[in-house]
Amino acid sequence: MALNYVWIGFFVIAFVVALCKLIFLGDTEIFAKMMTSTFENSKTGAEIAIGLTGVMTLWLGIMKIGERAGMIEKFARFVNPLFSKLFPQVPKKDPAMGSVVMNFSANMLGLDNAATPLGLKAMKELQELNPEKDTASNPQIMFLVLNTAGLTIIPTSVMAVRLAMGAANPADIFIPTMIGTFISFMSGMIAVALYQRINLFSLPVLVFVGGFLLLMYGLYAWMNNMPSEMIATYTAMVGGLIIFSVIILFLVAGFLRKINVYEAFIDGAKEGFTTAVMIIPYLVAILVGIGVFRITGCLDFITNGIALIVGWMGLNTDFVPALPVGIMKTFSGGGARGLMVDLMKPENYGPDSFVGRLGCIMQGSTETTFYVLALYFGSVNIKKTRHALACGLIADVVGVVAAIIIGYIFFH
Repeated sequence: MALNYVWIGFFVIAFVVALCKLIFLGDTEIFAKMMTSTFENSKTGAEIAIGLTGVMTLWLGIMKIGERAGMIEKFARFVNPLFSKLFPQVPKKDPAMGSVVMNFSANMLGLDNAATPLGLKAMKELQELNPEKDTASNPQIMFLVLNTAGLTIIPTSVMAVRLAMGAANPADIFIPTMIGTFISFMSGMIAVALYQRINLFSLPVLVFVGGFLLLMYGLYAWMNNMPSEMIATYTAMVGGLIIFSVIILFLVAGFLRKINVYEAFIDGAKEGFTTAVMIIPYLVAILVGIGVFRITGCLDFITNGIALIVGWMGLNTDFVPALPVGIMKTFSGGGARGLMVDLMKPENYGPDSFVGRLGCIMQGSTETTFYVLALYFGSVNIKKTRHALACGLIADVVGVVAAIIIGYIFFH
């Protein structure tokens, strides 16, 4: 229901703002812009789904091979100590756990193209365990919120953009972004745990938190003496090596178990094509709503309002120019990326400015909550999202605030 109210709110608020602009500011083009945005975003929603078709058919085909070869079950067994605490209603050794951990692994490596189809596969398998098919189950909500929290060890794409924009050290946002995304991830986990009354004070969860902190330190130590221009290249290499190694592992395991690997791939690929077509209505709905909300300047009103409040409280407002990136990321990853690039242009703030770096940290520390909700729940026809939106937005807000604080600590 929450997503229903938010979706209606996008249109109603946009209409009221546009009407005020027409009456009081004489903006006679605003409604034409809204209609253009509606048509363009409808087209974009379909194009995104169609663009996902090839990637999804590939990865769901590979996952089908891994499933028949028994490798997904082995992944599930490996992560069972942690995920049995976070997903208590999912049976031990269920294939869904293997898909969940592979999705998280791709996300942590910053490999969005691999993470999305793996996540959709995990959501479909969790749906098979869901007794109420139109209502999000507790495991689905936990998975989706942790996904929207966007735990990323290596912000590959952000560093690549910084390199292209001429940053002196493209990787200087590496550690701040890891800290920000970890805080966002933990806030999402805690929010869902409170809703679902899950006890996080258990050894597997504490080991995971401690292990991730050690991993962040290890990566920092490894990359600290590496030339800045090589970091993006090496991180992309590591990510690609790991993912392609998984593909080879699945293929070899399937061959050794004497299954028809090619046939398994085709069966999984067919599922990917069906899923891609199914999500079109959900993507069109959410992107059109976000589009009219943005085109009327509602995002600017929110940013300016926050600036006024912060200034009134006597606090430093240097972070405000970067704030639209964090707000936009909740709605649109592409829109947020465009704002981030705009901040780093030399004629604006530049890639090595406080604002430019902060925009990059925000881009890497938050996730596209509305897009992910529409995409993942839409793929399994979930209509009642329960507390998923609230918990996802909590993770986003905490992520943005954490990014601002971290930005001031490291770069101000």
